[in-house]
Amino acid sequence: MVQQISPALARRVALAAQGFGRAPASPIGTRQLNLLLQRLRVLQIDSVNVFERSHYLPVFARLGGYDRALLDRLLYQRGSGYVEYWAHEAAFLPVADWPLFRWRMADTRDRQHSSPDAWPHANGALLDWLRAELADKGPLPARMIEHDANVRKGNWWGWSDVKLGLEYLFSWGEVVSAGRNRFERIYALAEQVLPPEVRALDVPREDALRELVRRSAVALGIGTRSDFADYFRLGAADTAAAIRDLVDSGDLVPVQVPGWDRNGSPQPAWLARDARMPRRVEHVALLSPFDPVVWRRERALRMFDFHYRIEIYTPEPKRVYGYYVLPVLVDDRLVGRIDLKSDRQAGVLRVQSAWTENAVSGDDLERIAAVLRETAEWQGLDGIAVTGRGDLSPALAAVLG
Repeated sequence: MVQQISPALARRVALAAQGFGRAPASPIGTRQLNLLLQRLRVLQIDSVNVFERSHYLPVFARLGGYDRALLDRLLYQRGSGYVEYWAHEAAFLPVADWPLFRWRMADTRDRQHSSPDAWPHANGALLDWLRAELADKGPLPARMIEHDANVRKGNWWGWSDVKLGLEYLFSWGEVVSAGRNRFERIYALAEQVLPPEVRALDVPREDALRELVRRSAVALGIGTRSDFADYFRLGAADTAAAIRDLVDSGDLVPVQVPGWDRNGSPQPAWLARDARMPRRVEHVALLSPFDPVVWRRERALRMFDFHYRIEIYTPEPKRVYGYYVLPVLVDDRLVGRIDLKSDRQAGVLRVQSAWTENAVSGDDLERIAAVLRETAEWQGLDGIAVTGRGDLSPALAAVLG
């Protein structure tokens, strides 16, 4: 008989798997950061910086105030153990996980060479020149590469052919990131950055897919096939085959969660074998739009009854909640959403809008206000200004004084 997990327990399992509800040691050092990064396996990268760049936020949400320069050294310093690739979207991941994506690199290369008039065919000479340039001069940002084709164009976010060529080589695994400078990726040949044992490791496709599904299940704690597939952007059939193997090996346990239905029928779900099943999770956090807890919008709706859409690309008059809206986690509930802006010129954290999603008690308000104060301090800002709209804004302004 399939074990039944209540929706509330499923939420707690998922949050515990993601590192919520554990009081971190203070001050937060390299060990705590490494443990969290190994737990998450990916930190999604995004360029929007109206409040803070996305990859810093999941760490803050789980550990509280930490030194961002320490995380920068871990992520950007060569030999530190992390690298970038298309693991979810663009993301930081442990170097040891890079070989698990060789099948994706090969598939991408084959797909991008499938048409005779594809860009790589038409620009083979430029790609060879870029390989030779990096071999000769070492790691470089795209703007520092001197070539007639290094002129911004109107497509691909204005990328030049040089930048586009580097991104093709990056997607095939020939080029990797050697760190970033002011968020600008520095490109290098794989052999200039990755250890020989990592580059030499060739994991068979089926084994790599099974291990990625296992890791996604551990990171999520509990989920459906589509949840596990989404974590590393895997195909449905590949994920289903991996789940069957992982059930046979005992790594996954079939469960049923009431309410996790699709088209009126219960969705099959699985629990990671060693997932913690806490009786409660006590934690307050502001979640990045690209936090694993909410990045799959269907899962956020199913698990938290939270309908979430990011409105960055929505024209301002049509935005419902705001530009950079962060879901508010209180224990095992998403109770609201807050649109934040770090106004560094004025030295103020601006709450541009704040909305309730579920009932928010006076104690909840005090805890949310405390997190906002910690957030302002972490950002190096002197105060908080509740300047925006939303049904939560007046109460927050009153609590914050």
